[in-house]
This record gives sequence, C-alpha cells and structure tokens, in this order.
Amino acid sequence: MHSNIIAIILGGGRGTRLHPLTKHRSKPAVPIAGKYRLVDIPISNCLNSDIRKIFVLTQFNSASLNRHIKNTYNFDVFSRGFVDILAAEQTPKSQNWFQGTADAVRQSLHHLHNYTYDHVLVLSGDQLYQMDYSKMVQRHIENDAEMTVATIPVTAEEATDFGIMKTDADGRIDSFVEKPDSEELDKWVSDTPEPFASEGKHYLASMGIYIFNKETLHRLFKEHPDAVDFGKEIIPGEIKNDAQVYSYEFGGYWTDIGTIQSFFEANLELTDTVPRFNLYDNERYIYTRARLLPASKLMGTTLESTVVAEGCIISASRIAGSVVGIRSRIGKGTTIENSIVMGNDYFPTGDELERASADRPNLGIGDRCFISNTIVDKNCRIGNDVRIVGGSHLEDGKYERYYVVDGIVIIEKGQTIPDGFSI
Repeated sequence: MHSNIIAIILGGGRGTRLHPLTKHRSKPAVPIAGKYRLVDIPISNCLNSDIRKIFVLTQFNSASLNRHIKNTYNFDVFSRGFVDILAAEQTPKSQNWFQGTADAVRQSLHHLHNYTYDHVLVLSGDQLYQMDYSKMVQRHIENDAEMTVATIPVTAEEATDFGIMKTDADGRIDSFVEKPDSEELDKWVSDTPEPFASEGKHYLASMGIYIFNKETLHRLFKEHPDAVDFGKEIIPGEIKNDAQVYSYEFGGYWTDIGTIQSFFEANLELTDTVPRFNLYDNERYIYTRARLLPASKLMGTTLESTVVAEGCIISASRIAGSVVGIRSRIGKGTTIENSIVMGNDYFPTGDELERASADRPNLGIGDRCFISNTIVDKNCRIGNDVRIVGGSHLEDGKYERYYVVDGIVIIEKGQTIPDGFSI
C-alpha cells in the first residue's frame, strides 16, 4: 500500500544542546537505552509502517552514523527497500551546508528523481516515540490534503518551545505560530482529548513530522526559493494562503530529545516498571545492529530498576535506576545510582587488563566507586575509589576531565578519570 512513499529523516545540525555527547558523533548516532542509537527510532517506525524507502540526511560528524546504518539496515536483494545516507554536499545550485529543515529537503530532492513516489514523509532524527505512519498517510489521503502535520497536545510551559497551531472542526489548520511568547498563549488554547486535557495540555504542538504530496513539495520550493525552515516559514505561509494543511493528532508517548536534560530523563524513564516508551512490544520492534554479544555476567550485584544491555561484566555492589550499555565493565564495591553508563565499543584484551595503572585505568569503571546523576559516555576509563555526584549543587561548565550540564555530570567519550578522583 505504501510503496509510493519516501521517508526523509533529518539528522539535525551540530546538536549543540546535546554537547558533549555530540562532540564526536552526530545527533542521530547518540546511544540510547543501552544498545540503540537515536536514529533507530524513526527507521524502526518506518519499517513497522511498511515504509521501506528511507533517506537519512546528515552533515556533522556523520562517520559513526554512516557505519551504524551500513551495518544495520541491509535489505535482501529481492526487496526494493533501502536506508541511504545523504550527506550535505556542495552542488552547482548550493555552496552551503543545510540551513534548516526545508533547505535540507530542498537540497536532497534531486536524489529522489530515480524513484516513483506520491508522498514524502519528513521525520526528525532525535525523538523518542512509536508511531504507525501508515495511519497518518491514510488520513492525509482521506482529507485530500496537500500537507499534514503530526501534532501532540502540550502544556503552557512546553508550548513556548514548539510551533503551536489551531484547527477547525475537520482538523484543518487555520492558524500557526512558531514558539509563541507566554503572554500570547491565551489565544492558542485548543480543545484537546482526555487524558491530555486533565494534564493541562491544551496546546497543539507540531511534532516536526510532515507528509507532503510530491507536487506540493515541488511547488513550495518554487514559491519559497529562500525559505530554510518548514516550521518558521513554509507552514505559516501555506496556512495564510489557505492551502489544504491538516493536523494529525497523535495520542501516544512522544518526547523530543533536544537537550541533555531531556535525554537523561528519557533514558532513566526506561527503567520504570512499565515505561511509557515500550521496547517490549511484539508488534512494534525497535531495530538496531545485531552485534552477537554474549549475555551479561553479574557477580553479587543488587540491581534495582536497572536496564542492563548485553556483553557486560559487572561486580558492582549496587546499581539503581540506571541504564548500563553494551560491554560495560564495573568493578567490585561500586555503587551507581540514577546514571547512564553507555558501555564500550570493544572488549579489553588480557594484555590491556594487565597493563592498567593508577593513571591509565582499565576500560570501564573501577572498584569502590560511587557514581550518581552522571552520564558516562563510551570507552571511558574510570579508576578505583572515584566519587562522582551530580546535582544542582554543581555549577554548569566545562572542566578539565568532565562537563556539567543542568547539574548532570558528563564524562565525555574516551575520557580517563584517575584513581581517587572526586567531583
């Protein structure tokens, strides 16, 4: 049914608000939930919605993302499906990097000429949600829409960060404002269904998920040759011109992982007994690279509300409310609370383990450490007797061996923390 749809996943810019997690990788390549990467979410949603022609647009630090996609999404020779990376490139028409969402799609459209398609689905690479896009496509076709915007109800506090819209009785969008000031929010209240209304979510926000008709997209780029962003320029312009722009209300769990705080909370929420983002679903799989790792080994560790990925060797005394990523090594007598340990890209060899010293500890986390409210990025070496306690008492900033963002301590990828270090 949906063979005539092409999905374009926007990889995002520098990801400055997720720095330093984006210092060595692009935003969609940031690890999440112990073994996945952010880009796995929209790609999995596409595959579960039977959409198999997928382009991922990237421009910064895209080597690890390219490698991940190449190693993960290989369709068989009898299928016409693909997941292809399109890196920002200089062309005769454009000498610039992607300047915004619309500009990224505009610069990449010439790659779609070889395919037959009726609709283009534009997605973001840094959101956590499970959604059947085929229902949105169906609604788009039923409404005879030129463009459909996925929306979700949000609270007044959140509304100032989003594009907010109002619709008529048929779901057609008749007014739109990008990131309104809190003073003018009264004008943008909508009737939202339960349970959203009782949660104080009275504003319809754009999720940054769009469906365009092929002709509409080409027309928009012809009419708005300098527009760089869908949310700021193209959508408001189309609504003013009375175009057929409809809202598709999504009623499930959705969160935008744009900041360290939201990334941290979304990961730790996965340790809840019944998390709102359900990885344990028989229908809606989240796919990722099949790494063929051994099962994790735990020695005398008390685990409370913790997610542990494969390939770990853990001797810690207690881990609570944390996400422990692939190939993690955690030493004896160590306690980890409310933290994300992203794990390692390889297992240390016997020689490496023997050569460890106080200045260059083994890969992983040593003995008798206490780590709380911290993100430990991949391939870090944390020595013995290290104490790291994040929280509002710490001042945000970049320090010699670590960063603090919103009170969360971040040990960047590949960093070494010597024995006895304390934060």
